[in-house]
Amino acid sequence: MQQLTQKLKKGQIEIRDVSLPMIPPGHVLVRNHYSLISAGTESSTVATARKSLLGKARARPQQAKQVFDVLRTQGPVQTYRTVIKKLDAYSPLGYSCAGEVVQMADDVREFHVGDLVACAGNTASHAEYVSVPVNLAVKLAKDTDMRTAAFNALGAIAMQGIRRADLNLGESCAIIGLGLIGQLTGMMLKAAGIQVIGIDIDAETVKRTASGVCDAAFTRGTAGLAEKIDHMTQGLGVDSVIITAGTSSLDPVNFAGRICRKRGSVVIVGAVPTGFERDPDYYRKELDLRMSCSYGPGRYDPNFEEKGIDYPAAYVRWTEKRNMQSFHKLIESGQLDVANLITHEFAFEKAADAYELILGRTEPYFGVVLSYDLEKASDLSTVKDLPKAAATTRGVSFIGAGSYAQSFLLPNIGKMDGLNLRGAVTNSGTTSQRVADQYGFDYCSDDPSKVFADEDTATVFIATRHDTHTPYVLDGLKAGKNVYVEKPICLTSQELQDIAAAYQNSDKHLMVGFNRRFAPHVQKVKSSLGKTPMSVTYRVNAGNIPAESWIQDMDVGGGRIIGEGCHFIDLITFLTGSLPVRVYASAMRSAANTEDTVSINIEYANGSIGTVHYFANGAKSLAKEYIEIFQDGTSHVIDDFKTTTSYRSGGKPNVEKSAIQNKGQSEMVLQFMARVNEGGEPLIPFAEIYGVAAATLAAVASLRHHMPVQINEMMGHTGESASKDKS
Repeated sequence: MQQLTQKLKKGQIEIRDVSLPMIPPGHVLVRNHYSLISAGTESSTVATARKSLLGKARARPQQAKQVFDVLRTQGPVQTYRTVIKKLDAYSPLGYSCAGEVVQMADDVREFHVGDLVACAGNTASHAEYVSVPVNLAVKLAKDTDMRTAAFNALGAIAMQGIRRADLNLGESCAIIGLGLIGQLTGMMLKAAGIQVIGIDIDAETVKRTASGVCDAAFTRGTAGLAEKIDHMTQGLGVDSVIITAGTSSLDPVNFAGRICRKRGSVVIVGAVPTGFERDPDYYRKELDLRMSCSYGPGRYDPNFEEKGIDYPAAYVRWTEKRNMQSFHKLIESGQLDVANLITHEFAFEKAADAYELILGRTEPYFGVVLSYDLEKASDLSTVKDLPKAAATTRGVSFIGAGSYAQSFLLPNIGKMDGLNLRGAVTNSGTTSQRVADQYGFDYCSDDPSKVFADEDTATVFIATRHDTHTPYVLDGLKAGKNVYVEKPICLTSQELQDIAAAYQNSDKHLMVGFNRRFAPHVQKVKSSLGKTPMSVTYRVNAGNIPAESWIQDMDVGGGRIIGEGCHFIDLITFLTGSLPVRVYASAMRSAANTEDTVSINIEYANGSIGTVHYFANGAKSLAKEYIEIFQDGTSHVIDDFKTTTSYRSGGKPNVEKSAIQNKGQSEMVLQFMARVNEGGEPLIPFAEIYGVAAATLAAVASLRHHMPVQINEMMGHTGESASKDKS
């Protein structure tokens, strides 16, 4: 299929051939008829991308700070990779479209193939096909004008702003900013019986604003404008002001305070600063300043948007989906003449011309829509044979190629000679295509099963979200592939048992991305340790992750202990040279009800003990990881994989420092592929993979039951099968 993309490096806009997007659970695949260009948001995105590197840094100071943080901790090479990855990425554009459902996930019941729908959100982009969650799509009547349906997202944004204003019949409202969202806001307010006063800095926009949008419209520079509005409202002032403008100026919010009545409200919909002058207007009038969150309640909530869990209408009357539905009912009833806002229509193939019109302002515009060629043969009916590889034993495919894979896995795989990079599969067609182009994969796809069925793929790298790891590991082992999977290998005890059974029936390598055991500082310490019991303390300054993040979701990310804590349990397991047998964990109570400030105590079969202090409540300025190892009168301290200090009785401490942090990613990937290609024992024995996963699950069980957990008892068997590794 084709998708409109923009490259951040220079801001060029390009239509690219990419694979179809995946259809995760709760999603529908839609063939677009029309999509709407959001002139304000998208023109800002494109304009920023066309700035110099310094201009980009000034426009996005937070991202610039992140670059300097990476430089400080990981050095120039990794920083260069991180920056280039961002600059070379092709980003989809657009977030409002309308089309026809052509496929759906098995769990979708609300829609059927052939339904007309309007879509919103990050995946509702300018593309021939989009994969959209069910709560970001609404069903349309069969006779719907699909051009107006493409206004879906912007209509919901305007409607949510009105709901935040909480206006009643006969009241008045001023709209500052008469762009597309301002026009839609005015239309809906008029339909609701509200007196509407429009304000914009552009005289042509004010002139073209129809009477069906505003009762009166003025340019911001109109002499005595505040007094005129006072006169129109009988000296009271407007009941509410909705700001839909986008500017760095404080004028909109300050002027809103001037024209609003006492105890009225000012609603921020557009991108404006809120550092208003407190005195006299906001303070003396006791004004409410309210933010409006995009399409409405549910926005940015993964339970609502990704899992499709609706809010009860009796308690949350207007969600983002119900806002969309209400918007389309107003169009269907004829109360909104949205078609009148369409000033330009471009064929999808001419999308670049549409953006040049908007950026160059060569002529007046409001609604600019892209139309798609519905006579074009459907990509769904095209069966593409996989290309044959020159070699059949060294083929490598990737399922998932996100930030970590692009920073640490793919660059190291790309260094190796003799590998045949076969398939790249990701959720996003643009990412799949870019990764395939950059590293020379033979093909990219939206379907992981193609990789597992590919005879010329010998090794599969899995770098997807945590809840997909076990299914893909099982598919890979059953298909006779060597499997590398990012941590964690599983989220539940049953998944671990399923993997153990599949591994016993396979003669292939299974590897988990526990890179820290391959770090040079760790390897140096390990070589000096004896076989007697030891004690290890591992302090992790993990930092805060919001409770609503997918990582904190036990069903998707497994929570932070399963999702990341396994890394630290693995390293202690590697250092002790033994398997964990008993775990006790305790967590500090969190206001967000998250279990990410935790101490985990582990007993090992050889008498060693280990403690992981995983803390999410520390200062960002403190280094993340600090490890202390004590054994037979010696002590070793590894400070954030940059410094190792070794202490022995009667001698001076020995200090070894590295210029940059090295957590062993490169060494891990190179050694794994060498082991796969040359044969030999597994790089990490399966007994250790199993034991670490079991200990991590035991830590979570201990938190639940407030008691120590014996690992073999928790797993329901002796663990003997897990210890049988193969050469």
